[in-house]
Amino acid sequence: MLLNRRTIPKLTFCLGLLTAVLTTSAQVPDSPVGRVPPMPLASSGASTLVDRSAYILGPGDQISVFVQDISEEFANKTFRIDTDGELSLPVIGHIRAGGFSISRLEAESKSRLKHVLKDPQVSISLVNFGSQPVSVLGAVNSPGIRQLEGRKTLFEALASAGGLRPDAGYQVKITRDLKWGDIPLPDAQTDPTHHSSVASVKLNDIIGATDPAVNILILPGDAISVPRADLVYVVGSVNKPGGFALNEHSSLSALQVISLAEGLQKTAASNRARILRSVPGSSDRTEIALNLRKLMNGKNADVQLQPNDILFIPNSGAKAIRDRTLETAIASLTGMAIYGRF
Repeated sequence: MLLNRRTIPKLTFCLGLLTAVLTTSAQVPDSPVGRVPPMPLASSGASTLVDRSAYILGPGDQISVFVQDISEEFANKTFRIDTDGELSLPVIGHIRAGGFSISRLEAESKSRLKHVLKDPQVSISLVNFGSQPVSVLGAVNSPGIRQLEGRKTLFEALASAGGLRPDAGYQVKITRDLKWGDIPLPDAQTDPTHHSSVASVKLNDIIGATDPAVNILILPGDAISVPRADLVYVVGSVNKPGGFALNEHSSLSALQVISLAEGLQKTAASNRARILRSVPGSSDRTEIALNLRKLMNGKNADVQLQPNDILFIPNSGAKAIRDRTLETAIASLTGMAIYGRF
């Protein structure tokens, strides 16, 4: 992915946390996972991360400059490229930096210094990114490309996209151009095209700050994707029908789903429950009889539900009424609320 600014313009996130955080600030400065040591980006290895001949400087980028023999003019100073792409440097003067690579800017600076020094030696380092075009896609509230300024973590990038939707999965996937090197995560792999590094993180690890190292710094051009969670549904005579998202586990049991649905209604025919399960490669579903009454009395073993299963608990009554209830319940799934599991 080219980084020329002209061409680039999870349900472990607890909903209460997101509401509190995201409606106040996209920066999340007080979040445990947002606490990053306030060191200059260059100190964390930014200059070694960037490809000096591939990264294109642009407005807002900050650099440091070292010139041998006149280093005092540049010592302990950083210089920011203005909105027009211009840069003002001691001795060198005004210079066009926007659109230049770091290597090219060094060469141009050397040329400008030849009237002062016989053999000017110039070293330029990137201190901070002025903006980072980052794609945040999938089950977030505001997917799209975000221009992030300064040092931003994975948590902050997700927050900038409005946080996670209720149907977000339990992992986030990061794709990074190999020009920045491999993503610093244990499971990072190179994709088949050999152009990108790909890795994933459990959102629980980010939010719980159980391993702060996974809350990595985001770099320009990163693509962050939050897949939609697998769901199981419960409909019919329960107090809270809806879809319930699976976390890192592959299934929920029938009793767990009934609990998440806040129990059965008094009129539920719990001995005539059914699981409606998708048939691979078909739009049909197979029916599996389930006697919840025996299960709840401990007479039968609990049953594990699979992704996309529908647990239907009918009302007691005539078969015709029961079947109509089933049809109505299934038809209502499209507009049904999706609930997280914590």
